[in-house]
Amino acid sequence: MIEKYSMLFLYLTILIVLSVVASKRVKDIKGYVTGNKTLGFWVAAFSAQATGESAWLLLGVTGMGAMVGFSAYWVVVGELFGVYIAWFFMAERYKKLTDHYDSLTMTDFLVSRFKVTTHVLRLVASISLAIFILIYISAQIDATGSAFERFLAWDYHTGAIVGFLIVVAYSVMGGFLAVAWTDMFQGAVMVITLVALPLFAYMMLSESDHVYQTLNSIDPGLVNIWGNGGFTPMNFAIVLGMMLIGLGFMGSPQVFARFLAIKNVAEIKRGRWVALLFTFLVDASAVSIGILGRYLFTEAGADPVEILGNGAQNVLPALVEHVFPLIIVGLYVAAVLSAIMSTVSSLLIVAAGSITHDIYRKIYDEKLDGEKSARLSRWLTILFAALALGIALVISVVSPSRTIFWFVIFGWSGIAATFCPMVIMSLFWKGFTARGAIASMIAGFVMTILAKFLFSEMDGIGDYFVAMETMPPAFLFSFVVGYIVSIVKPDKDLAGQYEKDLKAINKLGE
Repeated sequence: MIEKYSMLFLYLTILIVLSVVASKRVKDIKGYVTGNKTLGFWVAAFSAQATGESAWLLLGVTGMGAMVGFSAYWVVVGELFGVYIAWFFMAERYKKLTDHYDSLTMTDFLVSRFKVTTHVLRLVASISLAIFILIYISAQIDATGSAFERFLAWDYHTGAIVGFLIVVAYSVMGGFLAVAWTDMFQGAVMVITLVALPLFAYMMLSESDHVYQTLNSIDPGLVNIWGNGGFTPMNFAIVLGMMLIGLGFMGSPQVFARFLAIKNVAEIKRGRWVALLFTFLVDASAVSIGILGRYLFTEAGADPVEILGNGAQNVLPALVEHVFPLIIVGLYVAAVLSAIMSTVSSLLIVAAGSITHDIYRKIYDEKLDGEKSARLSRWLTILFAALALGIALVISVVSPSRTIFWFVIFGWSGIAATFCPMVIMSLFWKGFTARGAIASMIAGFVMTILAKFLFSEMDGIGDYFVAMETMPPAFLFSFVVGYIVSIVKPDKDLAGQYEKDLKAINKLGE
């Protein structure tokens, strides 16, 4: 056991050192929320993708690979699609516009983009973001407790609280810059460990091992790209839900904060390839880990849940312990914590910055600046983390059968459906209006709740909503509502002004 703890201690020491160094550069709200817009492409790419992946990848996607087999690779396709659109088509324009508007947050960008004079847009964006961020962070803290419980045999609640204390410590100390630097380190840990595990596990197999044939004998659905039963309407809905998970990269505030904070457009053009490669390596490896675990640890007629845990989310630790010595197992504890903490820290900074800058400073105290604003953001970071910890502990009691995969997806879907359609239309449609943006966010927020808790319980269509989860219907509804409201009550002056803004940023880029 000492081997596991020594590796974990080394990992945590590096996090704290990076945070202490970063803290010396935080002088005001701009430094706390954006790192003074100094990120290079390596840091921005690793930070954006590590933030977007979370515990969902190491414990959820690996478990899905074990449960459904080859069809889980659709998640990889969807993630690559979302990352590609975000980095190749959205990031550059978003960066140029946020610099043009001198924005510190996404809400800042929206207010400047729509030239609003009231606080409705600011409040809707900030409050919606805060609510779903709390859910998303609580899912990560829940995963922390599960990770400590499985790897180190700790009590679940003790593990959740310890993980909470660690991530709050380095987030509060160094703000956004500490988060970005630690994300870079944690992303590297994720890539190395995830890619190495299936490679070493496969090399340990003998020539007599026939993975495909054995999986087919365990369950033919494991080797069918459409899942058990082949191409059916229900399986198509499941595949669609997995593919569209990648939509969350196309406008989620915690991901786009990296585009806002990157040094310049040239760094985006370099970082896009890093982001794509990172996504492919970690996602494909995660699914492969689950498939190899199912091959090694189960047999025909066996229930994978009994062997590999709820949602098969114990397949990663089981395979690690099967392949590597104890000291390397400690590295995988660090990898799981990296996925979790990179996401939690990013979300905490986004939420605290949004409340401090977008609501308190812009509505109640415009003179708030300097160290006072950074201090308020730090206290709000602690508050958000404490609330998320409370939610995680309550849900662990109320819903003991939950899976990490779908708990995380609910928070991810809520943020994505509320913001992504609105951000896409804000960037690429001059006819989009402030009313349309507000309506789009509210529609996405409401439909996420309805799809999860109402429509999924309906006879006939409920099974399809469960299969797709909340992302597709909520995302589409948000898009449609925002479009209709903008068409019904257009704003020609705003459209003309946005054309001028685009000409201004394009002229600067020439």
